Amino acid sequence: MAIVKYTPFGDLRNLQEQMSRLLDMAWSRESGEELREGVWQPPVDIFEDENGVVIKAELPGIDQKDIEVKIEDNTLTIRGERKHDQEVKKENYHRVERYYGSFMRSFSLPTTIDRDTVKAVCDKGILTITLPRREETKPKQINVEVK
Repeated sequence: MAIVKYTPFGDLRNLQEQMSRLLDMAWSRESGEELREGVWQPPVDIFEDENGVVIKAELPGIDQKDIEVKIEDNTLTIRGERKHDQEVKKENYHRVERYYGSFMRSFSLPTTIDRDTVKAVCDKGILTITLPRREETKPKQINVEVK
């Protein structure tokens, strides 16, 4: 039998995440309401490459005119709304698993980002925001001369 170090904080973190998920599901829908309308957050991937930071957000079924991307005080905010299809009546649905309504995500940006060259492109329901680094903050290779 092996001795395993017990870390209670891992169990507490897991419990906190489960409770947060449960509360998010409960608060995002009104009592008796089957459609998932209310505040929701699209999933994002954030990664860094040699040029800067890239944020990819899943926004399927959202018109580009309903998406707002803004930078204020080193905070990037993505805001928008997924509107419910008005052609189908609520009582005709059998199951609704997608969320509808407004959303907002905010991310703190490093000071090395060049705010003037930020680009946002939406393609096939994926919003890609490219946040390039300023030139003076990019790593510079210095050649060592051998004599």
